[in-house]
Amino acid sequence: MSSFWHWWVIVLVLANILGMVWLIKWAEKKKPGEAAEHETTGHSWDEGTLAEYNRPMPRWWLWLFYITIVFGLVYLILYPGLGNFGGVLGWSSAAQYDREVERIEERLEPIFAQYTELSIPELAQNDEAMQTGRRLFGYECAVCHGVDGGGARGFPNIANGKWQWGGTPEKIVETLTQGRSAVMPPHAGRPALEGDGLDNLVAYVQHLGGREGISEDTLTAGRAVYEQAGCIACHGPDGTGNQAAGWPNLTLGQYTYGGDAETMKETILNGRSGEMPAFLERLGEDRIHVLAAYVYSLNN
Repeated sequence: MSSFWHWWVIVLVLANILGMVWLIKWAEKKKPGEAAEHETTGHSWDEGTLAEYNRPMPRWWLWLFYITIVFGLVYLILYPGLGNFGGVLGWSSAAQYDREVERIEERLEPIFAQYTELSIPELAQNDEAMQTGRRLFGYECAVCHGVDGGGARGFPNIANGKWQWGGTPEKIVETLTQGRSAVMPPHAGRPALEGDGLDNLVAYVQHLGGREGISEDTLTAGRAVYEQAGCIACHGPDGTGNQAAGWPNLTLGQYTYGGDAETMKETILNGRSGEMPAFLERLGEDRIHVLAAYVYSLNN
């Protein structure tokens, strides 16, 4: 924090402590003698039958207050609490966290090391390893792909065996290690999409994904738009895409953003972009090996 806020915090904290000391001294009264034993505050009820005595606070209670104040001052000397002053012990929450992580890593390292000796298909059959993989998945992946891997709008389903980049053990490891970037360019303004062109294209793509009951005329027209609009360049003449490049297979009937007509129109006109982060630096190779085996087990 800046120098101004540094001193602002120090003054505010110390002023509050001194204020409490003053308040206690102000409220403290000397032990009354016999003459003052029945001194009252002047408050009375029931025609003077009940009165509020003016008695000093118990000494033990006052000393507890003073001990608390001394403890607070000692704490502020030893630990952070006064602006930028870090305390004479040099403690910080970040350093404490790093020490905790280091201790945990020392205990977990041999566990993950023994898992690396097994191949991913073998590891997927290991119940103990998959319990660990499930926890890793829940912490690292479930926020996007769901606790069951079923995905959500904009996030792929990775539990149904339909892969955009490949579902072999090697490809899963590659995806987790390097991350993925997917971009579909917008097609708005292309002449082939004018008039009924967009509707015909959507119907044809839905047909590729398994929808039935579409007329032959619509499919013929949609096929022509599919070629003229440039869809064939990425998704191939038969719509099976290119898994090596991450271009989706339209014949699987799986749509990351939705397969209804309006959503498809939005996808075609405006394009889509998606980013999956790389996890190598965050997790390391050993944990990625276990996590990849768990993802593999969701589909096998």
